[in-house]
Amino acid sequence: MGFLLWKWCGVCVHTALIGSCAGTGGILTRGEEFLAQRVGCLEPTAGCPAGTCGSRVRTARAQRGCTRSGQRARSTSPCPPPGAARGGGQGRAGPGCGEEAALSSGERAGGGWARFGSAGLGGTMPSYTVTVATGSQWFAGTDDYVYLSLEGTAGCSERHLLDKPFYNDFERGAVDSYDVTVEEDLGEIQLIKIEKRKYWYQDDWYLKYVTVKTPLGDYLEFPCYRWITDEKEIVLRDGRAKLPRDDKTQILKQHRRKELENRQKMYRWKEWHPGFPLSIDAHSHSELPRDIQFDNEKGIDFVLNYSKAMENLYINRFMHMFQSSWSDFADFEKIFVRISNTISEYVMQHWKEDFMFGYQFLNGCNPVLIRRCTEIPKKLPVTMDMVECSLERNLTLEEEVKQGNIFIVDYELLDGVDANKTDPCTIQYLAAPICLLYKNLENKIVPIAIQLGQKPGPENPIFLPSDATYDWLLAKIWVRSSDFHIHQTVTHLLRTHLVSEVFSIAMFRQLPAVHPLFKLLVPHMRFTIAINTKAREQLICECGLFDKANATGGGGHVQMVQKAMKDLTYSSLCFPDEIKAKGMDSKEDIPYYYYRDDGIKVWEAIKSFAEDVIHIYYETDEVVCEDVELQAFVKDIYMYGMRGVKAAGFPKMIKTREKLAEYLTVIIFTTSAQHAAVNFGQYDWCSWIPNAPPTMRCPPPTQKGTVTIEQIVESLPDRGRSCWHLGAVWALSQFQDNELFLGMYPDEHFVEKPVKEAMAKFRKNLDEIVSTITERNKSKKLPYYYLSPDRIPNSVAV
Repeated sequence: MGFLLWKWCGVCVHTALIGSCAGTGGILTRGEEFLAQRVGCLEPTAGCPAGTCGSRVRTARAQRGCTRSGQRARSTSPCPPPGAARGGGQGRAGPGCGEEAALSSGERAGGGWARFGSAGLGGTMPSYTVTVATGSQWFAGTDDYVYLSLEGTAGCSERHLLDKPFYNDFERGAVDSYDVTVEEDLGEIQLIKIEKRKYWYQDDWYLKYVTVKTPLGDYLEFPCYRWITDEKEIVLRDGRAKLPRDDKTQILKQHRRKELENRQKMYRWKEWHPGFPLSIDAHSHSELPRDIQFDNEKGIDFVLNYSKAMENLYINRFMHMFQSSWSDFADFEKIFVRISNTISEYVMQHWKEDFMFGYQFLNGCNPVLIRRCTEIPKKLPVTMDMVECSLERNLTLEEEVKQGNIFIVDYELLDGVDANKTDPCTIQYLAAPICLLYKNLENKIVPIAIQLGQKPGPENPIFLPSDATYDWLLAKIWVRSSDFHIHQTVTHLLRTHLVSEVFSIAMFRQLPAVHPLFKLLVPHMRFTIAINTKAREQLICECGLFDKANATGGGGHVQMVQKAMKDLTYSSLCFPDEIKAKGMDSKEDIPYYYYRDDGIKVWEAIKSFAEDVIHIYYETDEVVCEDVELQAFVKDIYMYGMRGVKAAGFPKMIKTREKLAEYLTVIIFTTSAQHAAVNFGQYDWCSWIPNAPPTMRCPPPTQKGTVTIEQIVESLPDRGRSCWHLGAVWALSQFQDNELFLGMYPDEHFVEKPVKEAMAKFRKNLDEIVSTITERNKSKKLPYYYLSPDRIPNSVAV
């Protein structure tokens, strides 16, 4: 009845509203605004020139303080340009360029459908119920005009303004529903077009998903999970994952191709340093595409975070004391005691002991270097006489080697790397030691010989446990310092951060959002490009924070990455293969290698999940071979990310489902578990400065019997550098706010039931691993939890 009244009395209502505008200074109620929209008063007319009623409506809403959570209030504005007024459809709008991302669950799609405005249609015009979900992060909502168009197999709808009476649309975290009535049946809906037009001043909008209920009662889900910036428009297709061969119509093929063309313009490869894996073409975080930026850039500002960490640790009072040495080992406790925890406190108490030194090669924050020694290298001329007192089985050194009881860690990569020269007041030093280790009768790994340089000779003695206490202690400190440098630059930066960025860029460039592999991988690329760009901007750049406390700063870290690229192979990223290649795979021979044990469990869980997803979409190996987008993704990684080096062994193409499962497992494991294993233990193992010195201020000793406690303390970092180091390892060891851990997929990129079942199975397997690790750790003085799935973030984001 109300609809008919407006229809019959439109002129009267229109005239009345104009009078209301004139008599009240342009202040309309929301009900009057709704009537004005219904009769078209918001368009320019003779009685309402230039659509000023519409302007007054918006003025009224601004004066009533209509605001959004985390958003700005609407304020008085001039009339919107033609085509942007709050009227109804403005004419037919075809698809534009855009991309999809993820989508909502079927459960969300089925709940709470509000219906209004179609009572008078008499069932003659098809009506669609559209639900729009806005993100919950800060400033996700918008005050801009939002329009929607539907495109089906039988035609396209008019452009419809999404706006409800007496309601503030698109609030942060809101899920809003609208009725969209069309003149004729559109057939099967293939695409939807979302347009955002400026209201007063520009604000970005984070659209999670759109669902459409058809006149027949079917629900379609259109994922987005993207920021819509400026006066942009995006075109989305429904959330069912599709391979290239599945798209039969020209419009879907064109949409798929256009999305990749646009992405490849935004995500461009760039060489940051010669010999490095290629990275994103952006000089700063603000230059990145909005979709991959951090929600809050301050949260990942390294300068701010390091300073905040030092303030929270009460160590900023020492920051001005560069070049000022500590008095003794106990003096380091001044910056340590306030932040002690179980592991770091244990390290502080036992760091001098050989068992603690050896244990860190298995379960510290760099447990990837140790390997079984099959032959004593000629550059380490250790004799039986030197180590006889350390061997416990009444065997010769050669016999111990044959039985697999000797292990080695070689820091050859540091040989020839330039030490930091950015501070002329402090000379800093590096060493390239070789450390020989022994598995004793208690199955503990302990050091038995250390040589601090690569070339044997009189001035490069082999230090032994039987040497003077301070000689042996200083030799172990040098190894720990060298281990810190390899860990930071190779194990952590190169083999997790930079490699993960390669995977991320190739994914955005070659896999459209509708591709099942994009849906599988995108949660594991969250913020990776952003954190690496920020690091290049503040941390590892020239004169960056890395230079302040590290002996490999000032360019040494660049040399290290360039040298380490020759050892960055595909097989070395396959966790079980790398463990086996190092001779560290036997649980019976090496029973306390928890990094290996937990890593294998997580690897197998990820691989099983990847296999389940692959078998849903790839029926045969032939389908894998025919997937041109998958092959382009693999080729992009090989040719650009990894520089086309054949010796690295990265595949140029994938031909079987088995190989694809392994390839996807490498990607997911590297971006999640491997990074967690080598990142989040940094404070535990490196906060006690003598156990992981970031720099050494005296050269390595060249003879035995001369080392004193004063010489050791003088070699260790000064007070200022110690504080920078402590702030860094503290900040790097913290999880992100609202961290998403392995198996957590709140952005539901998949809608198909079989994939959801595979995800449930994956989470169940991960939960079982968590329970196993938790139970084991109950009896451990040094618990190992870095590869517990509930502590493994989905992606490299810190």
